[in-house]
Amino acid sequence: MEIEIPADEVTRAFRTVTKRYQKQARIPGFRAGKVPESLIRTRFHDGIRQDVVESVLPVHFREAIDKADLKPISQPQVTDLHLEDGQPLKFKAVFEILPAFSVDGYQDVKVPKPDTELTYAEVDAELERIRDSRSTMEPVTEDRPLADGDWAQITFRGEFKGEGETAEAEQQPVTGDDVMIEVGGQNTLPAFNEALRGSKPGQQLKFEVSYPEDFGERRLAGKTISYDVEVKAIKKKIQPELTDDFAKELGEYEGIEDFKQKLKDHLASDKKRRLEGETRDKIVEALIAKYQFPVPESLVQQQVDARLDRGLRALAQQGMRTEDMRKLDFDRLRAAQHDSAVNEVKGSLLLDRIAEEEKIEVTDAEVERELEIVSLQTREPLDTLRQRLTEDGSLARIREQLRREKTGSLLYEKLAS
Repeated sequence: MEIEIPADEVTRAFRTVTKRYQKQARIPGFRAGKVPESLIRTRFHDGIRQDVVESVLPVHFREAIDKADLKPISQPQVTDLHLEDGQPLKFKAVFEILPAFSVDGYQDVKVPKPDTELTYAEVDAELERIRDSRSTMEPVTEDRPLADGDWAQITFRGEFKGEGETAEAEQQPVTGDDVMIEVGGQNTLPAFNEALRGSKPGQQLKFEVSYPEDFGERRLAGKTISYDVEVKAIKKKIQPELTDDFAKELGEYEGIEDFKQKLKDHLASDKKRRLEGETRDKIVEALIAKYQFPVPESLVQQQVDARLDRGLRALAQQGMRTEDMRKLDFDRLRAAQHDSAVNEVKGSLLLDRIAEEEKIEVTDAEVERELEIVSLQTREPLDTLRQRLTEDGSLARIREQLRREKTGSLLYEKLAS
């Protein structure tokens, strides 16, 4: 926007600011408040100009954007500023606004509705996982060889095979002491199963393992290792029985049936929440693909900042030191986050526009319930939390997020089929 402030207003501002400087100036040879105006203007030229700009520019900028019915979403950058006493103040203000775009036809977007019904197999798998987590390893005392289902306690040393340049770290032997391996287990490599099956404690084994290129441990992926293995012992995994006593060990349950019912309820609720959330994400992805419009870069950069902040917090929780974080290539990290941030901002803008179409609002009671949850999670007094979030602007963002969540839920009901 190009804005012009009348000359007489500029002159009044210069006089007002200059008089204030006169009252405050302390210059040797002059009594307080008696310094000549010409000297004040010369001595404090830059400060006076800055104060004049700050006294008149914001008011006229707000009037101009209100008259044009514009809502800036970024701080205005002032360019081509022309300021002289007795002349109109002229300047250009450059800022971003939300793009104008239509969401006509959003009702036509369709995504498959997920089957959120909990299955018996899912319940049984979770029960098995819980039993497994409470299992104990008991030694096998009878004199017999290892068989499928047994756990072998082994000590091993592996040497890398093959020629060519190998990183120094990769040349170090692969070792392990008293490692437990399930013979015939689905996560056990076939070469280990074949070597261990039929062996007995005290035996020394030699065999090679060729790891696939996509092996999870990068150091071993695509490599061939020659192993020397000593079988130390045979053990059996003993799982607890699903009894009332076992249920009471897990928590405040009346018995095993009470535990199973509450487990089913939890699993069903979690599955429903997870699958519906994934479907809502797919709906937003479909909307992003359907509508093309420019995304304000200032909002994108804010989202990049938020993503980086979450990432750094996660690294800190994992034990990364502050000095090591400072060594990260933040330019590369920001560039890597940019495309995802664009889609996140675009999705939010689409949800906001659809919320307007659907006349979705968030009540004060809904915001209050959210604050109560945050207060319980953070253990911060509710009144203190509310005041802090109001002052830093976070309360408005919470209301925005709740509105988007309500919009996403409405779209799920309308568009998932």
